[in-house]
Amino acid sequence: MLGQLISPELLRIVQGLRTAEEPDVIATELQGISEWEEAETKRILETKTLPETTRKALIKARVGQGLFRRNLTQFENHCRITGVTYQAHLFASHIKPWRESTNEERLNGENGLLLTPSIDHLFDRGFISFEDNGELIISDIAHKESVQRMGVNTEQIVRVGKFSEGQKEFLAHHRRAVFLQAGR
Repeated sequence: MLGQLISPELLRIVQGLRTAEEPDVIATELQGISEWEEAETKRILETKTLPETTRKALIKARVGQGLFRRNLTQFENHCRITGVTYQAHLFASHIKPWRESTNEERLNGENGLLLTPSIDHLFDRGFISFEDNGELIISDIAHKESVQRMGVNTEQIVRVGKFSEGQKEFLAHHRRAVFLQAGR
């Protein structure tokens, strides 16, 4: 139903995908996303009621997000917290926020994590972050009961695996500038 609301073309693509979580499905999903982006680009170009500068900005944002996601999948294939691998349920989340990143950083796959929506929310808003060694850190400001209900174990140390050197650099920025700390 959501696909139909967003775009009939997206619904067609989603319905054509198998639901098994196999490696070839990831490639198929990325292909489907590419097809959808192309269709959306065409639709934007054909929308004459939008000023040309607006059309160009919308197309740039769509193409950039798709390219970022493709670059990100070279480093990530699942949500570090929930373990979800099905690409349709994962957001391509920037570690160093898009608004603070250079154009190069915005497309750099090492500046990202694949996260489920609730984990993406916690990460983007600074309620959680990660140490370089892969240990999850939870802000003292976070509402622990809510964080737990979102699927995060708050009772014991959670290790999510290794990060690339580039991801570690972006995570240092996240801990410094995004992660919420008492007294900040």
